[in-house]
Formats: sequence, C-alpha cells, structure tokens
Amino acid sequence: MGAMPFYTPATGRNVSRAFFNARSTAAWEHGHRDNSGTVYEKDEVTLLDEPKRPLPRAIQRAEELIEAKDPRFFPRSGPAGALPIETGTGESGWLFFGLASC
Repeated sequence: MGAMPFYTPATGRNVSRAFFNARSTAAWEHGHRDNSGTVYEKDEVTLLDEPKRPLPRAIQRAEELIEAKDPRFFPRSGPAGALPIETGTGESGWLFFGLASC
C-alpha cells in the first residue's frame, strides 16, 4: 500500500467545521472506506498560522511542506494540515492537505 498527497479546499464558519465539510464531501465522492487517498482518512487537523493565500499558492505551499517531509504531517497516519485560503466570497476557507493511504 502506498500513500498519495491530497489537497482539499473547504469552507466553513471555522476550521473544525470546514474540516468536517471536507471529510463529508470526500466520503460522499469516494466512499466510506480506508485507503481512499483523501482527507476522509484523517481524524485530526493541524492549522498553520500563515497568511491567507489564493488557492493555487496555498497548494504550492502545501506541496513544499509535503516534499520537505514536515514532521507535523508525517508519517501518513499523522494529522491533515490546514492553510487559510482566500475564497473570493467572504467565506472563511482552508486548504486541507497531507498524505493518505491508497
């Protein structure tokens, strides 16, 4: 079994609600199973205290953290990361990222 990176944007009134929304959407789209390669597999999230970014730049930052094997998100059984993102709608948004079994 391997691991693959995931990058899942979601909105919500706070990071906990957005994480719930992201996991629910992933379960709906990919099923309620292990080894889905999605944010659904994560039970915890670590919010990074970084400035809001447009989604493409947030994905770029998440890729950097994954490539650097940032210990906050490794091993793949570790928590998801969360970066605040600009949504353009006034809603609060985050990019959830990490490694998930596939």
